[in-house]
Amino acid sequence: MILSLFRKNTATAPIYAVYSAIVAQSRQPRFYADWLVPDTVTGRFDMISLHLALLFRRLRAESGEQKAFSQAVFDLFFKDMDRSLREMGVGDLGVPKRIQKMGNIFFGLLASMNDAMDKDDAAALQAVLSRNLFDGASGPHVEALAAYLMAEDRALAAQPVDAITGGSLSFEAAA
Repeated sequence: MILSLFRKNTATAPIYAVYSAIVAQSRQPRFYADWLVPDTVTGRFDMISLHLALLFRRLRAESGEQKAFSQAVFDLFFKDMDRSLREMGVGDLGVPKRIQKMGNIFFGLLASMNDAMDKDDAAALQAVLSRNLFDGASGPHVEALAAYLMAEDRALAAQPVDAITGGSLSFEAAA
């Protein structure tokens, strides 16, 4: 923990821009109003995680600077989560445990999402979303979110890596 105070800050303007785009997209009202994602701290964490996972899917085949960029966005995400927990009043002793739990949730979601999306399996992706976001519920809202994620994955695949690592990440509107 103390060593993190001496770690070089790797967050640059493009990293902040990409992370900001992810957060802005995750706050689209349609996710919460129409697609029934719980409008809670957990629901918002889940939406940021889903969009972050889309970015990581896009950059996972890259190497060198792109991998470092991915890591820096990931680090900024968890630094932001740490800050948010502290603002909500979680004590210094509780923050690391919650961050570790959030990390485990994120990596589990990423692995399950990758498995379903690599197979282009909408039903499997719906099952992942149902299990992780909707407490086992299914329905048109889960189908809509899964279709949105599949479409965003394809759209991100078409975006040039250099543009993304330059700070330009665009999502379609949640339609």
